[in-house]
Amino acid sequence: MKRIWILIILSAALTAVSCQKDGPSANEGGWSSGEEGLSHGMMVLGKQLEDPYSVKNISKAVASLYPTKAGSVDISTTDLYVRFLPEDKAQCEMLEALGLELLDHPVDFEIIKEGDYYHDPSIPEDAITWQYAIVPPDFEFPRGLRYEVLDHCHITEHDVVTRSGSEGIDWDAVEREAFRLTGNASMLEDAPGTKGDAAKPSGRITLVDDSSPDGPEGVKGVRVACNSFVKIGQAYTDEDGYYNIDKKFSSKPRYWLVFKNKKGFGIGLNLILVGGSVSTLGRHSQEGHSVEISRNSDHSLFARSVVNNSVWDYFEKCKTQKGVMKTPPSNLRVWIFNKLTASSAPMLQHGAAIDNTKLKEYLGEWASLVKWFLPDITLGLKGTDDYASIYATATHELAHASHFQQVGTAWWDKLMKYVITSFVTSGMVTYGTGGEEDAGYCEVAEMWAYYLSSKMYRQRYTDSYAMFGTSWWFYPQIFYMLDDRGLDQYKIFQALVSSVTDREKLQQKLLSLYPEFKTNIMLAFNRYL
Repeated sequence: MKRIWILIILSAALTAVSCQKDGPSANEGGWSSGEEGLSHGMMVLGKQLEDPYSVKNISKAVASLYPTKAGSVDISTTDLYVRFLPEDKAQCEMLEALGLELLDHPVDFEIIKEGDYYHDPSIPEDAITWQYAIVPPDFEFPRGLRYEVLDHCHITEHDVVTRSGSEGIDWDAVEREAFRLTGNASMLEDAPGTKGDAAKPSGRITLVDDSSPDGPEGVKGVRVACNSFVKIGQAYTDEDGYYNIDKKFSSKPRYWLVFKNKKGFGIGLNLILVGGSVSTLGRHSQEGHSVEISRNSDHSLFARSVVNNSVWDYFEKCKTQKGVMKTPPSNLRVWIFNKLTASSAPMLQHGAAIDNTKLKEYLGEWASLVKWFLPDITLGLKGTDDYASIYATATHELAHASHFQQVGTAWWDKLMKYVITSFVTSGMVTYGTGGEEDAGYCEVAEMWAYYLSSKMYRQRYTDSYAMFGTSWWFYPQIFYMLDDRGLDQYKIFQALVSSVTDREKLQQKLLSLYPEFKTNIMLAFNRYL
């Protein structure tokens, strides 16, 4: 797909706008994921299966179990199994606005190999693939958007009370019979201690931080979804990682995690319309599936979960009783690069950098679409397999994202231009030497990001004395010193406005905001001349 070469270009281009990784060392234990690239690759499908939920097959199941009622029970269409084929950005936005649970692969095919995405082989690689969904029978299809109705379905738990002729019908048994009649009996599961009654899946998704004594924490606000053919259920985890699916299943459903958080941010890229990576968990019990994720788990699943919780934690700490910092954009998009060591906050999706760099030349007519789905933050996690290191990296870039919200795209474009230019002219030094034109933008931005990531790191790991970034030509030590004397991150953030473009202007802004701290401000800045 054309997005693949776009990613290759971005891998090189984003290296030039990256922050040098400067934090706790990654643990170099014996663990290895064997993962290649951004994802686990494309899903491989096998033969098409017969859908037990079609109106035809549910009717056959009723006739099989209740022959005297055959023809008298209302087996009408409760759902349509459809697929959409958006052509461009406008149609993608139209489809996304419908609020449907969209899948990029058909649900009535055998899955030979799980993957993070699927692209229909009949669709050109540079085009958007089919998007599958279940919609009500009276659904109003948008004009101009290509679609196909693949099947008329009958989900047995819909409107059981009002269904004509349904008296005395065990609809869970009908559902199970439909699985048997269609050759899908192997997917059924008898729940322990029952006769195989349908159940609503529930469970808990947890995450282990080896550096924390508090035990596993919940994976917060991530979407847990499961399906068995056209029956799809989903729920978000709460702050402790618990979820409860709203649909009953008689068969073993297929589970997956979608890293599109209920706070709005997305992690990784599955497809344009998803806005977040998908980690598949396989088929498990109808009663639910719980997962404890650790550094020994699949690397992508672990990294995505840690980043998810890091962003959640950052959003929570932006607004407290102690003060307020601007949160990053609610629809923030974070990409994880497992073969890069550097990270960045180019804020591409929100209009920064792409209009004023070589990216537009590379992308040509794709530039407008690319701006819509490209990352705001990239995290280079090569060699980083512990929670603490990922947390430090993520909070550094999130600090940049808050700063972007304060200063706007024009300021950020100056910063990106400086980093790219100095990276080349200074002999590939990430931040340049400090003597280049507009170095003050980098100075202010990195002082803030290193300071705040250190502050949050010490709050999480209370036995740490982390002070990141102190070896560079800019001085986050100034903020560390001010913090010790009562100017915390909330007060410092108020000074990070668009007119503050170097250290001298930063000092003047702090003095104007906090004249009562004049002695401490002068002392801190003068100490690091």
